Amino acid sequence: MNRYLLVYSKQLALLCLLSGLLPLVTIPASAKTAKKLDIAESKQVSPQNERSLFSDAPVLVSQSMAQVTSVSQLSDVQPTDWAFQALQSLVERYGCIAGYPDGTYRGNRALTRYEFAAGLNACLDRVNELIATATSDLVSKEDLATLQRLQEEFAAELATLRGRVDTLEVRNAELEANQFSTTTKLSGEVILAPIAATGGAADDDPNIILVNRARLNLTSSFTGRDALITGLQAYNFQGGDSSIGGSLGLADGLGLSSSSAKLSFEPQFPGVNPQNLSAIGSNSFSLYKLLYVFPVASKVTLFAGTAAETTDAFPAITPFANEGQEAVSRFAGYNPVVRVSGGTSGSGLASAAGFIWNVSDAINLTALYGSVNAAIPTEAPEVLPGVSGTPLGAGLFSGSSVVAAQLTIKPSRSLDIGLNYANSYHEINILGTGLVNADIGALGGLPAGTPVKLNSVGGTLTWRFAPKVALSGYGAAIFVDAAPEAVDAETTFTSWMVGLHFSDLFAEGNNAGLLFGQPLYRSDASGDAVTQLPGEDRATPYHLEAYYRFRVSDNVSITPGAFVLFNPEGNSNNDTAVVGLLRTTFTF
Repeated sequence: MNRYLLVYSKQLALLCLLSGLLPLVTIPASAKTAKKLDIAESKQVSPQNERSLFSDAPVLVSQSMAQVTSVSQLSDVQPTDWAFQALQSLVERYGCIAGYPDGTYRGNRALTRYEFAAGLNACLDRVNELIATATSDLVSKEDLATLQRLQEEFAAELATLRGRVDTLEVRNAELEANQFSTTTKLSGEVILAPIAATGGAADDDPNIILVNRARLNLTSSFTGRDALITGLQAYNFQGGDSSIGGSLGLADGLGLSSSSAKLSFEPQFPGVNPQNLSAIGSNSFSLYKLLYVFPVASKVTLFAGTAAETTDAFPAITPFANEGQEAVSRFAGYNPVVRVSGGTSGSGLASAAGFIWNVSDAINLTALYGSVNAAIPTEAPEVLPGVSGTPLGAGLFSGSSVVAAQLTIKPSRSLDIGLNYANSYHEINILGTGLVNADIGALGGLPAGTPVKLNSVGGTLTWRFAPKVALSGYGAAIFVDAAPEAVDAETTFTSWMVGLHFSDLFAEGNNAGLLFGQPLYRSDASGDAVTQLPGEDRATPYHLEAYYRFRVSDNVSITPGAFVLFNPEGNSNNDTAVVGLLRTTFTF
């Protein structure tokens, strides 16, 4: 069990006692630092265990810690020899050891010689202070003689402590001089993956490709409870026909890359900025996250930012949600309702603000308002009928927007439930999920420039019915209406998923997933909207996926995985498609 002892000193010179005794020796150390000692009982310091004894980071001492006036108050110190009696007498007269409020050293055994030496050093410091402040008459010659005898008996231990404390102070000074920032933590993730795909509507199978995504995240705190999150990102995914879905002939025809073949870590709009249709170069670093989170009450936290996603605030319910470590497809990680209106674009498109209310330990309510083109004052000229060069509109409240909420319920330690609702308005005829090619042209048969209103509802559940096995699934429905009153058109999209997640499978840190479900599919349409476009043979699509993550180390993992698309994009004319990859993830 770890033991703690407070060591006090003020960098005083060695004392030369008036009585002619040899000088007392003190250990230089900060008066505000506690040194952590982890020493097995009766074990001597050796070169093999010296580092583990003294290389731990310092622990700050609470200012409210009470002063101990008797060694007998420290219940784990046994009065078995003369040294205990001597130190007890010194502590009672000079008050030179501080203990914990419960009167123990957080243990149930006697002090080791090294712990005792640290206490002795504290008394040496206290006597030094009294002499240095011209109050040496308070220190008797008998006490000086006792200290000298104790110092001689514990000379080796005092020397060891002195050397280790000096080393710690040097290391601490070096860390302070070279630390990145006192308020900011840097973290990052790099993903590399070769990908192969076959099937779909393509005449020939695409070549094997190698893709990457790199992220650098800066998390700053100014009060200890708030967080300013700044994220930079670069990737080499291609868009349009050069995307994975496009190369399989499954992506939308407008070059925005929406398809059921998207990967978990693939941006929703690779190669293009949908805010103004400008191109994004391969491996160009850009700001993908800028969000400030701060508490305003014990249970309420607010957040706001100009580059944010719903998943920054909404707790993930499925265990498949981690883009670099878990499921390999975009389909598996989140309920489609969370992805509506670019909610998980992978590029932090929206300016958003909202709140997180922890109603209780079992209930959390989170809500937000997001606007994609809040920074654009006016719309650009049309590039297509009804579609401007800023296709998502302009302004904080007049362009495409979404109001979304998630109620998270945890009725037991093994059960998580998430209920989602989103109300959206889009300047053009889209869903904004990036999950299927019907995402573009959501109201089938209507022009791209038709504004739409969406009401989306969904539920997600994860049940950990065994210590390392979880059953997870979701269901979603998106109701799409034409926004102009002159147009009568409605469409309903549905989707569902169920899967098993395995933790520590075959080895600690190795996870696996097996899941099956239906991607978003036009289940109904009325008015001017249609469920089947010309050239399609309507059929229910299905998605089957499996992956296994090997943890190579704490910072490196390798995940082979694949998913199969049956009736891709709800069209039986498309061949069954298979996408496989070997994802390597580095974190730091």
